[in-house]
Amino acid sequence: MRNFFAMLVFVLFSIGIMFPTLNAQDAQDAQGPDLTVIMKQLDAMEETIKKQQDMINALQDKIETQKPVVQTPSAISNENEIERVVDNYLLKEETREKMVKSGLTPRYFYWDSGLRFQTGDGKFKFKLGGRIMNDWGWFDEDSDLLRSIGDQVDSTEFRRARLYLSGDIYENIAFKAQYDFASGGRPDFKDVYIQLKKVPVLGNFRVGHFKEPFSLEELTSSKYITFMERSLNNAFAPARNTGFMSYNQALDKRMTWALGVFRNANGWGDSEGDRSTEGGYSFSTRITGLPWYEDNGRKLIHTGISYSYQNAFQNDIRYRSTPEMHMADRFVDTGNFDAEHAHIFNPELAFVYGPLSLQTEYTHTSINLENSADSYHDFSGFYAYGSYFLTGEHRKYSTKNGTFGRVKPNNNFIWGKGFGAIELAARYSHLDLSNDAINGGRLDDITLGINWYLNPNTRVMFNYVHADPDLFDDGGFNRDGEADFAAVRFQVDF
Repeated sequence: MRNFFAMLVFVLFSIGIMFPTLNAQDAQDAQGPDLTVIMKQLDAMEETIKKQQDMINALQDKIETQKPVVQTPSAISNENEIERVVDNYLLKEETREKMVKSGLTPRYFYWDSGLRFQTGDGKFKFKLGGRIMNDWGWFDEDSDLLRSIGDQVDSTEFRRARLYLSGDIYENIAFKAQYDFASGGRPDFKDVYIQLKKVPVLGNFRVGHFKEPFSLEELTSSKYITFMERSLNNAFAPARNTGFMSYNQALDKRMTWALGVFRNANGWGDSEGDRSTEGGYSFSTRITGLPWYEDNGRKLIHTGISYSYQNAFQNDIRYRSTPEMHMADRFVDTGNFDAEHAHIFNPELAFVYGPLSLQTEYTHTSINLENSADSYHDFSGFYAYGSYFLTGEHRKYSTKNGTFGRVKPNNNFIWGKGFGAIELAARYSHLDLSNDAINGGRLDDITLGINWYLNPNTRVMFNYVHADPDLFDDGGFNRDGEADFAAVRFQVDF
């Protein structure tokens, strides 16, 4: 730096020689400051720089030799809060997906309402799950029903005891294998299928043993239904069969559609294989819409309609039902009768406004009979119910398939910390299985329920059912007594 200023002075001095016509003042201005002053300024600058360097060195030595500082309670609290926020972020499914795609997470095993596994590249995902439902029931019937139906015995049963494994393979193939061990002492198929995902136009294509696309209540999993048993008109639902189905979403997830072709199958998903079942294919379809959907499903109106064409299994049809209590006897029953096929229509409607929920369905079945003077007979049923969460939760809706899903309490049940979620519910159901020569009876039910959700995977259910059947005899329909049922279910699912 000193050489630079010396050169600057030399240049200025040379300019003074080159322009001798300048006056004394101009010459003094051209030469610039006195050389002695400049040299003093350079020395002062070097001294300042030296002092600053010494201060930096001293601070560095102090940092390297400094002992750890003891954290104050507030600092610890802030650090714990930061860790909590980070942990919550890392637990989010979308966070894990981002980490896997970016290569930050090679593979992981975690809990998300069940056991989940996933490889680092995201091409293989697996779920291990199940459910246990243990029911206890106490029954009381009057003398008229005791004569017409029989004694209803207090009972207990494992309503469902299932295990399943499902997953995705190479991102575009899905599968599920679910078995129920509460079916008469031997395991039965439930959902056992293979699925091709992301098919152009079709969306998803599934083949195997699964539920036909029919009815909101039927397609809502037993893990999530509001009452212990589905309503009376569920007697008409085709439930599970072996077949093919395509389903997808539309209109920005405000609409779903599904259609499938099925064969009547036994508990293992097999057709009986005799001549009477040859050509016995059935067809089912369902369309749903969301004309109103706000606040991530906390406020919604759901509409839908289902249709099923059922070819009679071995040219035989039978409809029957218990009074919304599985351990009770069947109060109404058409018995087996000759038929060719059935047309089943089912409109559905649901309304959710925060903790309040309303739902209703009507089912009409038209049977084409064989060997009868009357070509068609009609049966029908309907239900309507409402529920309310005292603790502020709401029923969760799945836009993927137009059904309701898992309720998550605002505060899980922990002694002294949280109570879980409490839901009150009431339902009225009607089923009419009598028409002309077929007199299966009529049944009206009133069901009251209390659900206690300890956490997203555990709940205790209490149901009271008042059943009022009307059965047919030679004198026409008669009042055949009444019955009252009380039952409790202990449920865990994952």
